[in-house]
Amino acid sequence: MCGIAGWVAYDSDLTAQRDITDAMTGTMACRGPDDSGTWIRPHVALGHRRLAIIDLPGGRQPMEFETPQGPIAVVYSGETYNYRELRAWLTGKGHKFRTDSDTEVVLHAYLEWGEAFAERLNGMYALAIWDQRHEKLVMVRDRLGIKPFYVYPTPDGVLFGSEPKAILANPGVRRVVDIDGLRELVSFVQTPKWALWKGMSEIEPGTVVTVSRIGIRTRTYWKLEPQPHEDDLDSTILKVRHLMTDTVHRQLVADVPRCVLLSGGLDSSAVTGLAAKHLAGQGEQIRTFSVDFVGREETFKADEARDTPDTPFIRDVVDMVHPLHKFVTLDASVLTDPDLRREVVTARDMPIGFGEMDTSLYLLFQAIREESTVALSGESADEVFGGYRWMHDPEVIRTDNFPWMVYQSAMSGDRAAIMCPHLRGKLDIPGYVADQYATAVSAVEHRDGDSEYERRMRVNQNLHLTRFVRMMLDRKDRISMAVGLEVRVPFCDHRLVEYLYNTPWSMKSFDGREKSLLRHATSHVVPESVQQRLKASYPSTQDPSYNAELQQQAKEVLAERSHPAMALVDWDWLTEAIERDPAGLPSNVRRGIDRVLDLYHWFDIYRPEIELP
Repeated sequence: MCGIAGWVAYDSDLTAQRDITDAMTGTMACRGPDDSGTWIRPHVALGHRRLAIIDLPGGRQPMEFETPQGPIAVVYSGETYNYRELRAWLTGKGHKFRTDSDTEVVLHAYLEWGEAFAERLNGMYALAIWDQRHEKLVMVRDRLGIKPFYVYPTPDGVLFGSEPKAILANPGVRRVVDIDGLRELVSFVQTPKWALWKGMSEIEPGTVVTVSRIGIRTRTYWKLEPQPHEDDLDSTILKVRHLMTDTVHRQLVADVPRCVLLSGGLDSSAVTGLAAKHLAGQGEQIRTFSVDFVGREETFKADEARDTPDTPFIRDVVDMVHPLHKFVTLDASVLTDPDLRREVVTARDMPIGFGEMDTSLYLLFQAIREESTVALSGESADEVFGGYRWMHDPEVIRTDNFPWMVYQSAMSGDRAAIMCPHLRGKLDIPGYVADQYATAVSAVEHRDGDSEYERRMRVNQNLHLTRFVRMMLDRKDRISMAVGLEVRVPFCDHRLVEYLYNTPWSMKSFDGREKSLLRHATSHVVPESVQQRLKASYPSTQDPSYNAELQQQAKEVLAERSHPAMALVDWDWLTEAIERDPAGLPSNVRRGIDRVLDLYHWFDIYRPEIELP
């Protein structure tokens, strides 16, 4: 796992721009604390920050291969989990390797198959290859969008980076956010390619983007497609068990300490059980980590996202698989630290995140990084197996809108409520969301003969796998890499995603519950109590003192009415939110205050220009 940055300029000599290349690369230092490198030629500059995971001495980047027609160089962030199979195949074709790194395998795969090498990779990656033979840059992003990748076209080429901050470090880029950027920021629909900053975009998952003297070309090498499901229920469960076992085993490969994030839910417990069983066969004991809050188990109150506290279920998993387990217990007072909030806003490059669920995740990852460099996560199982509560709510299913916005939770409601009335009118969030929903639904392909219900549920899952999961994956990547921790997501293995996407919905909930297939496929490694547990969201503090401190900080922000962030904020809404009883503060109001504070710090950090019509 690393950070990459780069620049192509066909009308300039970039050998004179090393300082700018170094500055762009330097913004990725948190993603790659172990090493730094640049590779510069007249029309291209590549930068890399390395977090060493595989072949610690041999995997330095940028990595170069000389051909008679000119060099080929790569910068690469992520992991290729099938690199050993690819290496063996390429060796049989006559390729010679100097290192044991997956980066060199990726480079030789390009030499062998050209741009079609992307279809051969199994992993999470964002990579850029400069091919001097054709003076072209080839950029590839993994199928699900696990690794972030941003691009900014220029008059004579392109800028790119793992994060927007790398591109923003180039003096040729203005830090402008226009009305479309603000709409997306508060709408929670994750429009493909969106990147907040005007002129910048994400490279879409599953695509190859080629930059040459004649322009920029994009090719889709993977997307969700409807296919027949031929297996019966028993065979489907066995297939899921095989795929889950294989992907967890692949993702345990590392030359550094690794662990599993354990929440006590079905998803992370399944990964923990499979990992523990595999490593036990090698004489190893898996490490696991969980986050908790002071006094939470004793004072827990059920809410719309959680029926039970996590801790009892975590203990059940620990008692069953015997990992080396550690609780990271946080006090609410730590979560309100303004400096911590600034760290998280900087990590995400944007405001309006998830409040203390972001700051606690940052502190959890920070504590893990002291003992491990790689962590496996249960992230994305709900999108793949159909685990969210709203996926099983008949009213939500019937509604023509993004499901996560219909279901009553801290994520639903009027996310634009914090914006001043004049700006809310310009944003027209209801109209924007309706347009985005219609666009997203029209892109979903169906099989002939599918029932109306199956078609609706395919749309439901497609929206989660092409929109919602990308928000969750970006959050996970940005916050983990801000402390130099690589988090892997076995549930995003594209083979598993393809298989489950085409499994009938009736099989996904065949026992009348959510995630039926995952529950039965991993029952041999998960305690009965966890198998029967209802879906619970990432934990959130319920300490009223957290709300009170948020309100106090918001009061201080409201007093700075000349601050540029306050030009966007509804003062009346914020005043009312500050005056509410902290003990009974609704979750959506708390999230709104969090967004105001994020916005305040984001303006101080990035100094954006807001461009309104």
